Amino acid sequence: MKKYVASSRIEGEVQAPASKSLMLRAVAAAVLTEGRAVTISNPSVCDDAEAALAIAEGLGAAVRREAGRTVIEPGAGPVTRVLRCGESGLCLRLFPAVAALRSEEFVFEAQGSLLRRPVAMLEAPLRALGAKCETRQGLAPVVVRGPLRGGRAAVDGGLSSQALTGLLLALPRALGDSELAVAALQSRAYVELTLDFLRRAGIRISGEAPGVLRIPGGQAYTRTSYAIEGDWSGAAFLLVAGALAGEVTVRGLDPSSLQADRAVCDALERSGAGVTIMPSAVSVCRGDLQAFEMDLADAPDLFPPLVALAASCQGMTRLHGVDRLRHKESDRAAALRQEFGRLGADIRLEGPALLVRGGTLRGGTVGPHGDHRIAMALAVAGLRSGGEVVIEDAGCVGKSYPRFFEDLAAVGGRIHE
Repeated sequence: MKKYVASSRIEGEVQAPASKSLMLRAVAAAVLTEGRAVTISNPSVCDDAEAALAIAEGLGAAVRREAGRTVIEPGAGPVTRVLRCGESGLCLRLFPAVAALRSEEFVFEAQGSLLRRPVAMLEAPLRALGAKCETRQGLAPVVVRGPLRGGRAAVDGGLSSQALTGLLLALPRALGDSELAVAALQSRAYVELTLDFLRRAGIRISGEAPGVLRIPGGQAYTRTSYAIEGDWSGAAFLLVAGALAGEVTVRGLDPSSLQADRAVCDALERSGAGVTIMPSAVSVCRGDLQAFEMDLADAPDLFPPLVALAASCQGMTRLHGVDRLRHKESDRAAALRQEFGRLGADIRLEGPALLVRGGTLRGGTVGPHGDHRIAMALAVAGLRSGGEVVIEDAGCVGKSYPRFFEDLAAVGGRIHE
């Protein structure tokens, strides 16, 4: 599917999509809630969320999709040995620990770009904690078999925090106590999000990451309802659209959220855009945009929208933390340089930073490399381009934000297929 995006005037309000990250955590918690159905309101309906719900069904849960909510009843259905993660890296790195609480063997399969993303970090911790875990030379498929008993394990958080998130969700249900020594942690904000989620679900964990986390075993998830907050990762593209092309209000965002991508507000303010933060919404309007500097090591998903922003700022923007982009749905650093380069942007690497010299973008045909965030960034950039931007394979936005193009059009984006 191709999308054509022309220079536009943005004005209006839009509801933020539901957080994919919190949705997947809620699905895992629901699977681990013994003897009670769990209701998830404002559920995410993206491809990754659907993959998580299919895995929940494969682990024996019954799933009902109702208007505005999803109900998960653990233990009410048959168990399936092969579990398909689609292209969801979080599913592939989170759910093996959950499945390892059981004595059956499970095979987690991947497709597309996920077949190239590393999962070797799962093996040593799960084995140290009593489970079997094998990968294909560090790549999918992942084979696990429990039971996960607890104990001590070292976790390397240098590449991704997602494996640690899976352990933190699963180990409270293990028979024994556990102690995780976490080193080289990059995505600290995502771990804090997980720890806060667990506290709200009635789970006790002590310690801090990086460092030592202690998880008592034999705990129970006591919460039976979750309301999924708005997704700052998806909303970031809409907020940048306001800064580039007019004014937009995104509702359903919690300014006190622990989601790492809330930092987009800081970046927008540094760039000179007008930012108004309200109790459950954020408004952004166009300003005299100037180059800025940000460290995105803890919020790597902000690289694509902030490259779109920086490409229209006066001067040279520096975005630090580029090493976090190598193993996403694409090599995002290379993809951003290549595709924005087709539109006339001057982007280069300098050590651990991505440098973007602002200017006037031209139209052209671009490809997102199968990466949902690259596709959204190119679309937002097209709102302020000198010619029409044609985005090939635009349907990949369904991975996290299926309604992205509809929402952008609803606030004035000139978009057609």
